[in-house]
Amino acid sequence: MKKKCILGVVLLVVTVLKAASAQLNSTAITGAWQIKEAGIEQLLIFQDGFFFHTAYNRSEKQFVYSHGGKYTPEGDALNIQVLFNSSDKVEVGKQFNTKYSIAGHTLKISLKGKMQNWNRLDDSSAPLAGVWRITSRMQDGKLTPIHQTGSRQTYKVLSGTRFQWAAIDPEKKEFSGTGGGSYTFVNGKYTETIEFFSRDSSRVGASLSFDGKLENGEWHHSGLSSKGAPIYEIWSRVR
Repeated sequence: MKKKCILGVVLLVVTVLKAASAQLNSTAITGAWQIKEAGIEQLLIFQDGFFFHTAYNRSEKQFVYSHGGKYTPEGDALNIQVLFNSSDKVEVGKQFNTKYSIAGHTLKISLKGKMQNWNRLDDSSAPLAGVWRITSRMQDGKLTPIHQTGSRQTYKVLSGTRFQWAAIDPEKKEFSGTGGGSYTFVNGKYTETIEFFSRDSSRVGASLSFDGKLENGEWHHSGLSSKGAPIYEIWSRVR
């Protein structure tokens, strides 16, 4: 009886330690990472179970590729589910495991079949860090709920200093566009600077500022669009 009791306690401790390890690894990898090589920048964001990986040449305003999806930590590995791939839609829907390790400010991980060392840009310590979807928009003076129908999805991922949005349809394996760069959120003013844009390279380098606030966990976003039209939007975190 005592042996069974001890075995039960040991199994419980092992289970708790595994769960704690997965949570620790998830927290450790969260944030934005970067590689710069021969003019090509790569941005990698891990946030709340989602990852976005993009390559671009900022100086030449060239978008190279982007892919992303969901991830789940499993010890010293990540279980990856691909939701979009701008250069190879055959990859959409596939799942794979990849080993990774973190030492100081360096992440070592294999994505797209190549082991690389990434430098940390931030650890997502910011009020707006999260995965967001627009849920309401001001129309004719009234806030109108927005319900995404069908299989098309649009996400905006923010780490501590970086942002990226992507319009995708995992079911149809379609990629409609993406853009991203750096952002700041200070004293109620949200400002983003575009570093890559798959649809319109002329927008690279542009900065847009908006009024922003968090209320009951929702992000209220208002100001003027790139075309000068007034906007008021409410974004909610993806759980």
